[in-house]
Parts: sequence; structure tokens; C-alpha cells
Amino acid sequence: MFIPNGIVFLTIVTHNRNKILIDNIEILQQSLINTLRLYRYKIIAYVIQPDHIHCLIQPKCILDYPNIVKSFKYSFTKNVGLVKPTYNKIWQNRYWEHTIKDEEDLHKHLNYIHYNPVKHGYTNNVASWQYSTFNKFVKKGFYEPDWGTSKDISNIKDMDFE
Repeated sequence: MFIPNGIVFLTIVTHNRNKILIDNIEILQQSLINTLRLYRYKIIAYVIQPDHIHCLIQPKCILDYPNIVKSFKYSFTKNVGLVKPTYNKIWQNRYWEHTIKDEEDLHKHLNYIHYNPVKHGYTNNVASWQYSTFNKFVKKGFYEPDWGTSKDISNIKDMDFE
């Protein structure tokens, strides 16, 4: 769905779930910067895990989001330093996308993004995972610093975008 001024939830996964993203975090961050230079969009929220990324973006032109993903993957692939890196050695061929429908849907996806490192066992609490926007949202008053209890995540327990 291409809704003007829409927000898109994306899941981008490495090939065979190779755990290369955190080890190459500077390259990943530079790839995001490179993509932001080419396309006008806002990164609303994200979480970076060793083998996948979840993010919410709002492209200036909604038709650009497939190219934003392609540009990001290309930039990372080109700069990751493997011998002759190709998409199929770095990334799964596809990615998951979901157009946010309303405010409730947005909140569910924000919660899903921020809880994801706990779900995968990388940390015991959401605030300690440094590769997400959670702490920025805490500073803005959207979350409490200790957010992430079973009560807090009741609306996302059945969501799975892996």
C-alpha cells in the first residue's frame, strides 16, 4: 500500500541470519546516512539486532520506500569489506513491509521494535539495548525507563515479523 505521508514498518534480515550487523555498526550507520542523502525520509524508530533490523520510516514520497531499502542494502553490501560481497551473501532477497494504518497500529509497532532485543534474548531489559531508539522515546516521555513488563507487551505478544 502506498499511502501519501504514510509510515512504513520494515524488517530487513541478513542472509541465513548471519550475525554481522552489530559487528559492522559503523558501516550500517554510514549506510543509513548515505541513503538519507539520496532520499528524503524520516527514521521514526529502529532496532538493530545482529541479524536483522526493524524500523519505522516516513518517506517524503511514499513510492520511494522500496528504493530506500535497496539503497541501504547496496551501501552496506558495498562497504562491509567482504571479498566480492553481493546481496545474496549479505541480505535475504526480500524484506517485510507493513503500512501503518492508524495510531494504535503505530504504537503496536513501536512496542514491537523496542521489545525485540528482549524477545530474542540479547538483553533482559529494553533500556539496556543501545542499538535502538527506545531511550530517545523515554526522554520524550513516550515510555517509562522500566517499560517492557509482560503487562506492557500484552498487545504485541502475537506479533511476529521475523
